[in-house]
Amino acid sequence: MVSTFLQRDKRVEPTAEEFLAQHRIEPIKKEAVMTIIQSMGFKEELNASSQWKYSPELAVVQDADRLDAIGAIGIGRTFTFGGARNCPMFDPDVLPRTKMTKEEYVSTKTTTINHFHEKLLKLRDLMKSQAGRRRADGRHKFMEDFLSQFESEWKGEL
Repeated sequence: MVSTFLQRDKRVEPTAEEFLAQHRIEPIKKEAVMTIIQSMGFKEELNASSQWKYSPELAVVQDADRLDAIGAIGIGRTFTFGGARNCPMFDPDVLPRTKMTKEEYVSTKTTTINHFHEKLLKLRDLMKSQAGRRRADGRHKFMEDFLSQFESEWKGEL
């Protein structure tokens, strides 16, 4: 599997709209697909109200995306992304942000380890479906164990 990262300023919507137009997708379905694309990201929920409405289709796509982001593969992706963005792996003097807006999330550079605390460890509780939550439990635990091991090694305890 080859993974590439979309540049922060590049939008996927024009490519999706072109694809849907080329395949003559009816307008109501096109609108539903575009709504999912524009709403599925973690950062979109940072500014959302607790009464945010979502469709079952959005829930499935979000859960699948979030499951990809956590667990063993998620850990690998996180370090690959951090390296591609020249983020420091860890700095004990840079604390994870506990509350942030969408704008703060996308505009402030963080460490790769902080990304676990700022986003990835929150994903299990944001799963929309029971199946997503069940699958997320083991992956979440794996990340917690990894971070515990990382911290012990960083401190020279192991």
